Amino acid sequence: MATLADLKISEVKLSEEHVGKWGMVIDQDICTGCQACVAACAMENNIPFVGEEDSGYGRSMHWIRIERFWEGEYPEVKMTPNQPMLCQQCGSAPCEPVCPAFATVHSQAEKLNLQVYNRCIGTRYCANNCPYQVRSFNWRDYERPEPLPNQLNPDVTVRRRGIMEKCTFCIQRILNAQDKAKAEGREIMDGEFTTACAQACPANAITFGRMDDPESLVSQLAKRSHGVKHLEELGTLPNVTYFKGG
Repeated sequence: MATLADLKISEVKLSEEHVGKWGMVIDQDICTGCQACVAACAMENNIPFVGEEDSGYGRSMHWIRIERFWEGEYPEVKMTPNQPMLCQQCGSAPCEPVCPAFATVHSQAEKLNLQVYNRCIGTRYCANNCPYQVRSFNWRDYERPEPLPNQLNPDVTVRRRGIMEKCTFCIQRILNAQDKAKAEGREIMDGEFTTACAQACPANAITFGRMDDPESLVSQLAKRSHGVKHLEELGTLPNVTYFKGG
């Protein structure tokens, strides 16, 4: 029978094995809730606008959202800091083992949780098993009136009806930066590129980079004592760290 010490050793080994290559730090104390990150993500990743009717049915499409919570009792009520919520790129993602089509996979190269769109059969099991509720389902083939098709990003697949989708940490930007660095015979430099949400944030509340590089800015920020990872008690090993009240 496994002892408590054995279980703790197993947890340490699991944590080390699933250390993320890429990560993000979000400072809730300086986030203004302007939703520039939401708009930038939609533009970068070809996320459709579903319209008023589908939004009313709870079918909104977004890879990142701004959560707002209230605490206290009336009349002493105050809003907590804005909380941008996106895929946490879990090292042990609960969405992966439940997909019957192996459409939700873990990239061995980038150590990211990715979606293989042409495998997805739309069971939505992954969405049901995601504790962060950050996956979206394409209920239709959404039309883009002219001239909106002209703004589509050619580096990102346009998803069809019946497909699940979610944040990828802008994998297309990661790959483009890697190709450029390889062609120039060098490693990717810290801060050379970032995700669309981090780039658009006017308050610089979002920091993205290499978590496996101890010298990178995001790695150093993530080690601060007041950083928290949401629902890490579930063993998901999230790679997004939040600052609040620091």
